[in-house]
Amino acid sequence: MSLIRKSAAELGALLATGEVSAVEVTQAHLDRVAEIDGKVHAFLHVATESALAQARAIDERRAKGERLGPLAGVPIAHKDVFTTSDMPTTAGSKILQDWRPPYDATVTRRLREAGLVILGKTNLDEFAMGSSTENSAYGVTRNPWDLTRVPGGSSGGSSAAVAAYAAPLSTGTDTGGSIRQPAAVTGIVGMKPTYGGSSRYGVIAFASSLDTPGPFARNVLDAALLHEAFSGHDPMDSTSIDAPVPGVVEAARRADIAGLRVGVVREFDSEGFQPGVVARFHETVELLESLGAKVVELSCPSFTTALPAYYLIAPSECSSNLARFDAMRYGLRVGDDGERSAEEVMAMTRAAGFGPEVKRRIMLGTYALSSGYYDAYYGQAQKVRTLIARDFEAAFHQVDVLISPTTPTTAFPIGERVDDPMAMYLADLCTIPANLTGNAAISIPCGLADEDGLPVGLQIMAPVLGDDRCYRVGAALEAALESRWGGPLLSKAPAL
Repeated sequence: MSLIRKSAAELGALLATGEVSAVEVTQAHLDRVAEIDGKVHAFLHVATESALAQARAIDERRAKGERLGPLAGVPIAHKDVFTTSDMPTTAGSKILQDWRPPYDATVTRRLREAGLVILGKTNLDEFAMGSSTENSAYGVTRNPWDLTRVPGGSSGGSSAAVAAYAAPLSTGTDTGGSIRQPAAVTGIVGMKPTYGGSSRYGVIAFASSLDTPGPFARNVLDAALLHEAFSGHDPMDSTSIDAPVPGVVEAARRADIAGLRVGVVREFDSEGFQPGVVARFHETVELLESLGAKVVELSCPSFTTALPAYYLIAPSECSSNLARFDAMRYGLRVGDDGERSAEEVMAMTRAAGFGPEVKRRIMLGTYALSSGYYDAYYGQAQKVRTLIARDFEAAFHQVDVLISPTTPTTAFPIGERVDDPMAMYLADLCTIPANLTGNAAISIPCGLADEDGLPVGLQIMAPVLGDDRCYRVGAALEAALESRWGGPLLSKAPAL
């Protein structure tokens, strides 16, 4: 098997024994990026020289006998919303074109400390606002399963890089489903950790009470290894949880779920879902029962109100966070000819620098926070958020995890929903509740839809700091499904 087809855990083991060098592994993945990225456009910046230098440094440290982590020398693709001091960070926006931050995000720093080799920065919906990676100022990313379809969003570049074997691992951020949704439609694993379990320091903010960094991988164990590598308390992040990282790697190695109580969310098994998605979901429920899990149908009625609540809360926070892009301190500046006022320069810069979706959300959020409307809109949405938290709490008194389809449909064609924001927003229907409450949630592949032969994702949700439960259930299902399929789902993807 070629190096690019091996899992992160397998590569780590080969590197540790000296069977391959970090330079060899890195070069193999850089070659793959050069081969396929003209078709997929997963990357905004490929750090060839930097990546090879990182790899050489790892090889030198290993030759000296240093004790290195399990992922030392393994390549990774990094979402272009994490600050990186040695390469551009654009957040997919013209307003930050060519901006080079003076510091690393905490996640970036921890990746470097763990010895991971950063191949480059991946494409995303501008400021992580979107469900398809069509909102990037730098072009559309395409789904490796079908180049006419979206790879999900906002972390579509990261999901496409892993699905296309350009990197064994990648990072994403999940605000309303932006890790789980792209993972589902590209047939890989994507995890949203408990909010506060991974640091937001150095993540260009969209919605501060929702943004959560997390891992992408081609299997559950790899996702757990990456999750463990960059998570944990960070004093630089005021929302960071001062608690040990849950035992995610140990849970991913444990494939026994006998006696586990699994709740099926009734509200996410209804009309409007693609038949192939529903069929694969019900087959997976039956598989869980065959593995010894106790399946219980539960109602979480407030989950149906999560979508409208989210699209008041997230734009409101976006409106506040993006006020800092004022053309005065960094980033794009338009119209500064000495004749215009600061206000005129600011208005011209924001008009030129922000794309349509970002402008739409800024306007929605500013309206929701305006005098006379704050209580009617933003305040009411926060009350709904509390109701959703209560539904989760009640559910987890009865079961250990909740499951649902990750997305209502498979990957949709590029351009199909660009002019229909409501249809686009519905892609995150199942994922948003866990963001509003901060619960842990993972998406794993559970098969291909009959209609189009595209991947379907299963979402597993756990209580706050119950991340290990997601990995335990995910690993058990993965083993059973791959035994049924005769290998990973990605092995069925068309060759690029």
